[in-house]
Amino acid sequence: MRLILSFLAITMFFGHLNTAQAHCQIPCGIYGDERIFDELDEHVATIEKSIAEIKRLQSETPQDIHMISRWSANKEKHAQELQDIIGDYFLAQRVKLSADDATDEQKELYANHLRHLHKIIVLTMKTKQTLDETQVTALKDTLKAYENLYFMPAEHDHKD
Repeated sequence: MRLILSFLAITMFFGHLNTAQAHCQIPCGIYGDERIFDELDEHVATIEKSIAEIKRLQSETPQDIHMISRWSANKEKHAQELQDIIGDYFLAQRVKLSADDATDEQKELYANHLRHLHKIIVLTMKTKQTLDETQVTALKDTLKAYENLYFMPAEHDHKD
């Protein structure tokens, strides 16, 4: 069992070194917002599938233990990539800080973006910590709510 835990820890550590970045961090002006939301949905679906597979593999056979560790590492990897996209793409590049002369409505919209993005990050963290499907459902719902907010017709601040 100690060997399995060591293998899992090493796999998760080195898995973070290869995390793909959501977008470059130079002002290239090339964005694919719809594609990014599709990618986020794919990460959530992979987390959900990983949880289902971990729960399915309940025996103590060496092969099942091995597969559980692989599915656990997969769940961690996709959860981390989702968090990275939220930070690198939305928080660093797309959601613009409200200017000092912004209207109250613009300030509230900015705050609403931050609330949604923070909730997505926290729910993603909870999917790392547990096998509770309700966390995945809440993550999906919050991500969809944020997508609707992001593409609101009146919302143009992030389209610069």
